[in-house]
Amino acid sequence: MKNTKLLPYVALGIGILSLSFSAMFVRWANSPGPMTGFYRLFLSTLILTPFFIQRQRHESPIHYKVLFFPVLAGMFTAGDFSLWNSSLAFTTAANATLLGNTAPLWVALGAWLIFREKLNRFFLIGLTLVLTGAVLIMGSDFLLHPRLGIGDLMASCAAIFYASYMLSTQKGRQHIDPFRYTWLVGISASITMFIINLLLHNAFLGYDPQTWAVFLGTAIISQTIGYFSISYALGHLPAHVVSPTMVGQPIMTTLLAIPLLGEIPNLIQITGGFIALAGIFIVNQSHTLTNPKIPNA
Repeated sequence: MKNTKLLPYVALGIGILSLSFSAMFVRWANSPGPMTGFYRLFLSTLILTPFFIQRQRHESPIHYKVLFFPVLAGMFTAGDFSLWNSSLAFTTAANATLLGNTAPLWVALGAWLIFREKLNRFFLIGLTLVLTGAVLIMGSDFLLHPRLGIGDLMASCAAIFYASYMLSTQKGRQHIDPFRYTWLVGISASITMFIINLLLHNAFLGYDPQTWAVFLGTAIISQTIGYFSISYALGHLPAHVVSPTMVGQPIMTTLLAIPLLGEIPNLIQITGGFIALAGIFIVNQSHTLTNPKIPNA
């Protein structure tokens, strides 16, 4: 019984650690950011295809009318990956991960505008803290290296796409089980990423062995292990436990980036990061507690 209770927490920790390596993989690959994102999604979906086929044989068929939600979520995922991966060429791994994780803020705002869900005063406090932290981070980057402000902006825009994925998934998961939904999102995202790379004239082949190893590593670790560990945890732990814990990802990425990428944040970035993390935590809590029946991705 103790092991059963402990396993979801272990899965949550593994999921956060796996996702924290996302920025490292993008930096280690000698390829454009959108191409790394394409292979992360495509190879992961390919790995999961046999399991999807097996699940299809034993589960009730998915009605074509609800396929709209995973298709839309996949397109938003492609936008998220394209922008966020590209942002790492202009800003630090810590900044990109932190600003990319402001998605809960946009989820709450989107749920308020689209689904008419309630927002409480704690959300406004969290909103203020997130924006204050973001200004400190982006302002510090701009003063040090004007070019880096572009990366911070791209990571922030990626968070909006990620939030749109979450809102689409909120509806889609009401009709499709988590595994098959994830696979369908992967197919849609892979196709969209393929088109994006074609438009950007990025090469699909001709990379060195290290880059192919990175493609496979990010597909297995960041995408497959990371997302399914979090999904497992969400199936066994309350959302108000899992959601705030996800703020550990930017912290873990920052710590990993010091020895692996040689990126040491300055005092202003650290201060802004902690303020933004506090805001994300409060936004997560206020949204989850105000709308406890919302299914999770």
